[in-house]
Amino acid sequence: MFAGRKFAAFLFDMDGTVINSIAAAERVWAQWAHRQGLDVAKFLPTIHGVRAIETIGRLALPGVDPIREADALLKAEAADLDGIHPIAGAVAFLGSLPPERWAIVTSAPRELALLRMKAAGIPVPSVLVAAEDVTFGKPAPDCFRLGAERLGVDARDCLVFEDAPAGIMAAEAAGAAVMVINATHQHALETRHTAIISYDTVSIAVDESGWIALRPERAVEAC
Repeated sequence: MFAGRKFAAFLFDMDGTVINSIAAAERVWAQWAHRQGLDVAKFLPTIHGVRAIETIGRLALPGVDPIREADALLKAEAADLDGIHPIAGAVAFLGSLPPERWAIVTSAPRELALLRMKAAGIPVPSVLVAAEDVTFGKPAPDCFRLGAERLGVDARDCLVFEDAPAGIMAAEAAGAAVMVINATHQHALETRHTAIISYDTVSIAVDESGWIALRPERAVEAC
């Protein structure tokens, strides 16, 4: 697992990576998709890891304003926090990190991100990059580059924790190393990157310069 490598900082996606909000998100999006006459079962897998405005925009639905609809969805998601909980081991793992060496980089709007982190008991980092902070969302690398910049490091020296293909592509494009979190997948995501299903399987060591090494605690699933 990244043998002999140390990282300047860790960058975490939020939904599906440090919290499990799938049930809440899919409840809201399923209602929206039904109103639009979409095939709900086919549509729902496309919402994860991508900003709402881009998910709606690429549908090119006649008479649908992506900005207005994304705003309405934000309000609906902010009102539905039932069943949101942390990924196993995430709270303790984040708490073990030097505060100045990690950030959350999410496709969710800041308001929703803060509500979901509070609901899941996830600590709010000093650096939070949200949907409104970038012009182009994942799979563009802008968000991870911005997260690294705000921490004062280079994205190429970071380890990104992700669960969705769009986020993995964004991390790769930013030049970062990638750890895939399979905690919320019914079937393990096919990836060339190292993958884990729980933060209980990993720990860290911090050197005198503040760089972080990742260590396996138990068996790690490598895909």
